Amino acid sequence: MSTLLSAGALLGPAIEELTAQLREVTVRVHTRGRRGEGVGSGVLWTRHGIVVTNAHVARASAATLELWNGERIDAELVARDASRDLAALRIDSRDLPHASIGDARALRVGEIVVAVGHPLGLRGAVSTGIVHAAPHDAPVIRSDVKLAPGNSGGPLATTSGEVIGVNAMIVNGLGVAIASHVVEDFLRRDVFDTLGRGQRGKRVA
Repeated sequence: MSTLLSAGALLGPAIEELTAQLREVTVRVHTRGRRGEGVGSGVLWTRHGIVVTNAHVARASAATLELWNGERIDAELVARDASRDLAALRIDSRDLPHASIGDARALRVGEIVVAVGHPLGLRGAVSTGIVHAAPHDAPVIRSDVKLAPGNSGGPLATTSGEVIGVNAMIVNGLGVAIASHVVEDFLRRDVFDTLGRGQRGKRVA
């Protein structure tokens, strides 16, 4: 039995509620640059309108974000760190839902995790998997969630709905997500210090 099916069976009906919760805080990121139009995913990270995605998704100074209900919102790039493959976009918050952020360092090998994104033109696609390498003090999470182009920048979450990573790539068949404590460090250093402490969301470190 595949990881996707076995994990889904273990979660049972709760997966539907979890999926709905994560889809609400996952956006589709549309950008246009010298290489043409790009599409990826992003996470509504704070209630103040900060959206986190990958640096390789947010290559331009502006983007258009598509919410789960189909609404489109203009966003501006406020920080980008190619070395950590992270970028932060800002929108008018409009009381939008935002992610519940967990601490990836509390993960254990064997835990079930859930990825949401917009791969290959699919909106709000969901994949479940098992943690193969827990981050502890490392910057990434490795799991066997199924990722594809368009998943980049979307959330990796626990079965309780806490976002503990930002999906970035596939390496040797495993999904790699940037751990939430690395994201928080990026936001503190490159975003909140610039925009002001009032923009800060829930801290995990």
